[in-house]
Amino acid sequence: MNIFDVIIIGGGVVGAAIARELSRYTLRIALLEKEEELSFGVSKSNSGIIHPGTQNPPHSLKGKLCVQGNLLMRKVAQELGVDFKEVGELIVVFNEKDVSQLEKIKKDAEQLGVPQLQIVRQNWLAKNEPNLSKTAVAALYAPTAGIISPYRLVYDLSENAVRNGVTIHLLSKVENIVSSYQSNKSLFEIHTNKGTFKTRYCVNAAGLFADDIAQLMGINDFTITPRKGEEFILDKKKHYITNHLLFPLPQKTSKGILVIKTADGNPMIGPTAYDSDDKEDVSTSGQGLRDVISAAQQMIPAIQKEDIIAYFAGLRPVAGDDFIIRHEKNTPGCITVAGIQSPGLTAAPSIAVMVSHLLKENGLLLKKKIRFRKYRSKTTHLFAIPFSKTKKLIKKEAAYGDIVCRCEMVSAKEVHDAIDRGAVTLDGIKFRTRAGAGRCHGGFCTTRIMKMLSQHLQKPLIAITKKGEGSEVIKEERSVD
Repeated sequence: MNIFDVIIIGGGVVGAAIARELSRYTLRIALLEKEEELSFGVSKSNSGIIHPGTQNPPHSLKGKLCVQGNLLMRKVAQELGVDFKEVGELIVVFNEKDVSQLEKIKKDAEQLGVPQLQIVRQNWLAKNEPNLSKTAVAALYAPTAGIISPYRLVYDLSENAVRNGVTIHLLSKVENIVSSYQSNKSLFEIHTNKGTFKTRYCVNAAGLFADDIAQLMGINDFTITPRKGEEFILDKKKHYITNHLLFPLPQKTSKGILVIKTADGNPMIGPTAYDSDDKEDVSTSGQGLRDVISAAQQMIPAIQKEDIIAYFAGLRPVAGDDFIIRHEKNTPGCITVAGIQSPGLTAAPSIAVMVSHLLKENGLLLKKKIRFRKYRSKTTHLFAIPFSKTKKLIKKEAAYGDIVCRCEMVSAKEVHDAIDRGAVTLDGIKFRTRAGAGRCHGGFCTTRIMKMLSQHLQKPLIAITKKGEGSEVIKEERSVD
């Protein structure tokens, strides 16, 4: 059996970033993911905010990695062709006595190295954020905050990693890990439902299940607590409601309920923050909706329940107040990457660099490749380009003129390309192209996309799923007499 140098467990944004970073070196690398596609765990519910580093303790690991990640993300996005937009954030207060808290947040953030921070007052807010409630008295402005598509970032990171030699194994759930240490070398046998993999080093980036993976290796000093966040997506027609990311003062367990600009144009409000004991519960609730609407309206009074086109919930993997990123001395060769909640997306590139350093410090030879292919061609999305450019594309390739999803302006060419890139489910298509993400929730395009998947994958329609086994759209075929 071939022995890998490094196996990464977990195919979210952190696992994909680590895979891409390590692919710079002459290593045999594999990534194991238990879901049907990458990004189907914690990353699928990410809000896409690239934080500046303003709401982290000044001596925290997450604060340090957030500030570094904010800088690195710009480079990564440019190399991979992922849209990154620097829109800035405002932490808004509605009472003069709370301005002192903004001053403290500013001071802590400046200790971390967050640049260009300033306290802005009502005149500035009225000019630059006209829909903000007139009761707002001040805000901390951090211009380096940005937005990105979390899904497309995962897919682009992983595709670039594969181009540089990483192998990805989907539907490969880790069931047991046997570790040994012989002749000053570690060896891990990772047993999955798809077979056994051997590796010298193991990186546990399993998100909500990082504690379960750790326990398989005898590591029992942390527990992942799922923290549910309910979020609500608004119609694209409301794209104008805010020019910045809007935050309230942070709460003990979260950054609060936000009004979020997104990379794709739909504003989003939320999330809530409720600790749970169920790592699979992503249900939404009436109370969550009421809490989010109330908090969002305090900042933007014009937001109405009728503006919402989609509800969803995600789970953050909480393991204490800070990230856990370390080499396990009692399990040599294992790197634990756990408790990566917000600002995990922002920090992903810097986490990847830190992991590579930990591996090197613990015996892994990192020899740079003569040729590391760091660039990829930017994926075409009709919703992101002017109509004049779309007309030119249609002249070259007629399938760009065949619109499959009218709400989000997604063409047959984009859907075909997404399938060629690895999409095998409806959510895989949605996350890569936004087909099915609009107001009609796929009412117009779902059957067409299912037929395209069926033809490309040579599967019957009853085998096409929303997000993997158990989410089949058609339960059975019936003949019509």
